[in-house]
Amino acid sequence: MRSPHSFGLTNPAAPKVLGPEAAIALLKTGTTEAGSLLGYGNGRSYGDSCLNGQGAVVDMRSMNRILAFDPATGMIEAEAGVLLSDIIAHVAPHGFFPAVVPGTQLVTLGGGIANDIHGKNHHRRGTFGCHVEALTLLTSDGQTHRLKRGSKCRLFAATIGGMGLTGLILSATVRLMRVLSLDIEEEITPFRGLDEYFALAEAADAANEYAVAWADQLATGRREGRGLLITGNHAEFGARKASAAGMGLGVPFRMPVSVLNRPFLKLFNSAYCWKKSKARGKQKTGYQGFFFPLDGVADWNRLYGPKGLYQHQSVIPEGEVSKSIPALLAAAREAGHGSFLTVLKRFGGVTSPGLISFPRPGYTLTLDFPNRGAETLALIERLDRLTVEAGGAVNPYKDAWMAPEVFAASFPAWRNLEAHRDPAFLSDFWRRTAMRLSTEAGRVLAAE
Repeated sequence: MRSPHSFGLTNPAAPKVLGPEAAIALLKTGTTEAGSLLGYGNGRSYGDSCLNGQGAVVDMRSMNRILAFDPATGMIEAEAGVLLSDIIAHVAPHGFFPAVVPGTQLVTLGGGIANDIHGKNHHRRGTFGCHVEALTLLTSDGQTHRLKRGSKCRLFAATIGGMGLTGLILSATVRLMRVLSLDIEEEITPFRGLDEYFALAEAADAANEYAVAWADQLATGRREGRGLLITGNHAEFGARKASAAGMGLGVPFRMPVSVLNRPFLKLFNSAYCWKKSKARGKQKTGYQGFFFPLDGVADWNRLYGPKGLYQHQSVIPEGEVSKSIPALLAAAREAGHGSFLTVLKRFGGVTSPGLISFPRPGYTLTLDFPNRGAETLALIERLDRLTVEAGGAVNPYKDAWMAPEVFAASFPAWRNLEAHRDPAFLSDFWRRTAMRLSTEAGRVLAAE
């Protein structure tokens, strides 16, 4: 099993790692001799929210048992280190599926809760945290807390989307969604510009369980803003047995240079748009290809080259999207950066139970770029600025660079999480954002 690192590969791997048994024994003594701790799932966060370079991470991947499942109600209880792929395989024969899945099934249950992940159906199901019924949390005072939805205890709300800062998540009970089959009836609708996409998006959400758009970020001229709107619903007749997760081709080592360069991406975008736009009507497709297309290529992040990649995900309020989304895409083009994965989704109004959660009403745009050093960081800063100026937010578990001020503007309620943070738990992300904000606030008070 690999040393814990983040998926963007821009940050050093965790220097100190504890197994769950050692960490639990340490926490139950009411002391943390190892310094600060942070639970670690499967490292699918892109930046440093899953890392703790000045302390230790607790690698939870060995705590991966499914503890209970009720096929009558769709309630499942599992340890925090179980992968979503294992949950899918366990419950699919009974006609169930997680109500919310991200773009990879290789995330842990604890990671899904800590980041309050979202999927292609936020407009209907909200975030992953909306379906968590209870969780077990071990804190540094040695106490094990069984936290339940609807209770008056704010620790439950702080742990949903709390990025692992409230303690060590040991297990959780989650409500699953009943489905007719795993297969998806998919329909692809090409659009010629972003205005056309925005005109289609709300109706697509109303008519479908899942909706997402791919945009050609490099297209200019009459093709600027072109893309594909992809909608889907679980097929009435189809597979009810999961296929093996992540068993396709792999990238055996980091490329000496990024192969995802601008000329390649222009060719890829044109070919992808041409191929997909040829589809007519609804087509039945397997769930892996619809939800998790990149899981079939192990370690695909290595294609970005020796310096890794930065992913930038923003959410823009609906009233600003017609101006701000094109501005974000244009900023990347003007900086000479091509994005391999350029994804647009519309978030709905389902409120997360978490104290802080990234999704909110509006449109989310995801871009990723090979790390070219200072020029890429300058682009990230520009994208952050455009997002904040539009009244939007930047996703912390996709981030590796945002300034403390950007975090505060994205999550004005961040102090609520800080108030519930276990003093023994800390991440590199929280250290470089919230802790700096707290330090600056303390200096201002002292000066007054």
